[in-house]
Amino acid sequence: MLSLVAAEFMSPGAELFRLGPVSLRWYGLLIAIAVVLGTFLAQRLAERRGLTADVISDLAIWLIVGAVPCARLYYVAFAWHERYQGQPWTKAFAIWEGGIAIHGAILGGAIAAWIFARRRQISVWLLADVVMPSLVLGQAIGRWGNFFNSEAFGTPTDLPWKLYIPPERRPPGLEGAQYFHPTFLYESLWNLVVLSVLITLFNRFPQARSGTLVMIYAIGYSVGRFWIEGLRTDSLMVGTSLRIAQAVSLGAIALGTLGLIWLYGLRRSLPDTAGQP
Repeated sequence: MLSLVAAEFMSPGAELFRLGPVSLRWYGLLIAIAVVLGTFLAQRLAERRGLTADVISDLAIWLIVGAVPCARLYYVAFAWHERYQGQPWTKAFAIWEGGIAIHGAILGGAIAAWIFARRRQISVWLLADVVMPSLVLGQAIGRWGNFFNSEAFGTPTDLPWKLYIPPERRPPGLEGAQYFHPTFLYESLWNLVVLSVLITLFNRFPQARSGTLVMIYAIGYSVGRFWIEGLRTDSLMVGTSLRIAQAVSLGAIALGTLGLIWLYGLRRSLPDTAGQP
């Protein structure tokens, strides 16, 4: 449920319902929805590139196994001293409480996809181009988990679309502020824009070189993430001034740009698992 009064957002809480000791949390439900919808979309797109739906179903399992643990490991590694040191060790595995990093998920998923593609002798870039729209769709859905958990919000604001954060979730030094930038919403909407661009390119340019959508995604998503990350109050940091997500975003923009130059400026194929263009 979403309470919206004059564009004021307020989370109803992290739990959808509880039955005795068992609870269903919005965060977990949204991740499950993202996986189901993403798999369905990728299967439909795969058929237009000569791949079967079964290949995508098998790949989805590999991606989940690779992405979810790496997303959590990445987050815990960078947030250890601030959020987990001194806590029960089981907290490091409490993924249902939030705390996963998309860059860690992408890294784990990329490794899993590479291994899968080598085993199946399929172009990893062809697979990745098919999966990119599903990835950004999943990100758009998953960001709403941050809303329900009252996390990953921005600096204080009085804008009409402000987000109310309960006192117990406010950062140190900002206990007196009630309303913050809804950065979850900014990123969700930005991801939908990137999704529309990827789907349009996928449909209009079926002969595009393999890896093209990966590079467009890397640039498009990272441009938005770099700006949005600068608004957040809970960024993963190295030291006191370097935001990890911004540094990774700049690297992704650079790699995506170089990839497009390689593909279309030099007209060369990317190193692949099956030697396909």
